Amino acid sequence: MNAILAALAFAVFTAFVGVLAYSVPSPDLVAVILLTLALLAYDFLSSLFGKR
Repeated sequence: MNAILAALAFAVFTAFVGVLAYSVPSPDLVAVILLTLALLAYDFLSSLFGKR
């Protein structure tokens, strides 16, 4: 259940920052958003498949 909610939160956050990056097409903002999404994906995958 936690993995489903985490995946839903990841999808909602990705959609939100996607709209933000689309409406404010600044290269610096897009770079920060991509870095943030990469860190979020790493945290999600490491907590999902990491050792407990």
